Amino acid sequence: MKNNNSRRNFLQKSALATAGLSIPSYVNANSLTSLFSNVAPSDQLNFGVIGCKGMGWSDMKAHLNIPGVNCIALADVDENVLDDRAANAKELTGKKPKLYTDYRKMLDNKDIDAVIIGTPDHWHCLNFVDASNAGKHVYVEKPLANSIEECNIMVDVAKRNNTIAQVGQWQRSGTQYDEAIKYVQSGKLGKIRLVKCWSYQGWMKPVPVKPNTQPPKGVDYKMWLGPAPERPFNENRFHFNFRWFWDYAGGLMTDWGVHEIDIALYAMNAKAPKSVIASGGKFAYPDDASETPDTLQTVYEYDDFSLLWEHGVGISNGNYGKSEGIAFIGNKGTLVVNRQGWEVIPESENVNGEKVLKTEKVEFTPGKNNALEVHAQNFVSAIKGEKVKLNCGIETGSIAAINAHMGNIAFKTGEKIYWDPQNGQFKNSDKANELIKATYHNGWKLPKV
Repeated sequence: MKNNNSRRNFLQKSALATAGLSIPSYVNANSLTSLFSNVAPSDQLNFGVIGCKGMGWSDMKAHLNIPGVNCIALADVDENVLDDRAANAKELTGKKPKLYTDYRKMLDNKDIDAVIIGTPDHWHCLNFVDASNAGKHVYVEKPLANSIEECNIMVDVAKRNNTIAQVGQWQRSGTQYDEAIKYVQSGKLGKIRLVKCWSYQGWMKPVPVKPNTQPPKGVDYKMWLGPAPERPFNENRFHFNFRWFWDYAGGLMTDWGVHEIDIALYAMNAKAPKSVIASGGKFAYPDDASETPDTLQTVYEYDDFSLLWEHGVGISNGNYGKSEGIAFIGNKGTLVVNRQGWEVIPESENVNGEKVLKTEKVEFTPGKNNALEVHAQNFVSAIKGEKVKLNCGIETGSIAAINAHMGNIAFKTGEKIYWDPQNGQFKNSDKANELIKATYHNGWKLPKV
C-alpha cells in the first residue's frame, strides 16, 4: 500500500524549526500552549498511542516535550487505563484526546501522523503492520516483536511503505553509550575477545501463584489476548507481568537483553552469530507463577569474539559491581558502560619490577542527557525531513531482537544451534527452526508482506 497522504508528505519536507530546544521533562498545559504558539499548524505532528499503561505513555510524554507534537488519540483494551491517560493528557496539554478500545478504529483517523506502540510483545507485529499500512509513522517499543518471523515481516513492511520507524531501544541515544562505542572502536582496548552483557534485577520478587478470575470491569480481555493462545484471565499474566510468560514475551532475555546486546553488536560491528548455546532455568523462584528463566547464561559465537549474556532475578550484585551493563574485554583493558556512565579499567604488566598499564585508565564518566527524550526528538526530526539518521531504526531494532530470540531458542531446545545467514534459519535443528515462526490463534492471522 502506498503512503501518499498529502499532510504526511508535507511534514516530511518541512523542517522542525524548534528542534533541539531544551525543554523541562515535565511541562503543564499552560507551558505547552506557550511552547506551541510559534509552531505553525502545518508543522505540527499528531500522535496516537496504542497501549497506554507503561512505556507507551512514557514514550508519549517524552514526545510531548517537543514543540509541535500533539497527543490526539489513545487506544487501549483497558478502559480504566484509557480514563487515567486521558486525564494525564489533558493535564499536560489542556486537551482531551479521542479514546478507542480497538486500535484499528484509531488508525482510521486521518489526522494522526504517527503512532506509539506500547502493547505487550505479542501484539507488536499486528499493531505495526496495520499502522504502517494506514500511512502512519511508528515508534514501537522493544523488543521489536515476539518472534524472529515477525521481526522480518515488520522490516519488510516498513520498507514497502516507506515508514519511518523508530524502535524504543533508547540507550542508542545516550551520550555515555556514544562515547563508549567510539572508544571501543578506537582500538585502545586492543583486541576485544569477549563482550559481557548482563541484567541482574534485585527488585524482582516471586510472582505469587493466583487463581484465575473474571477480567476486571472495563477490560476487553479477548482483544488483549489477540493472537496469543486462549486462556482464562489471570492477574499474573496481565499488564506488567506479561513479560514472564512465553505466550506474550521472552522474559529478561528480550526485555533487557535487546538493550544491552544492541550496544554490544553495534560497537563490534556484528549482526548474526555463528552459533548460540544457553543454560539456565527457574533457580531463584522455582515455584512461582512465572514461566521464563530467572537465571540464564547465553554464549554467542561471532567471527572473532564471543558475547556472553546473563541475567538473574532477585539479586543486584552483577559484574563489576553493577546491576546491568556491557563490558568490552580487550587485551589492553576493559570498558564497562551502563545507564549511569562508562569507565575503562586497564590491564597491567610487570616491566623491570614496575607495574605498567597497557592502556590509559578512564575514570567513571556519567551520561549527560535524557536519552529517552533525545530518542523521541530524533524520531520527530526524521519525520519532519531533517537530515538525521534514526538512532534505532527498524532494521537496527530487528538485529537486537533476533539475537535475543536466538538466545531463548537455544535455551528452549537445549542444543547448540548454528545460524545460516543466507537462508535465515538454523542449520542443524528442526526444533529450533520451528521456534523461529509465529503461531497465531483466535482467528488472528500472521500479516503478509
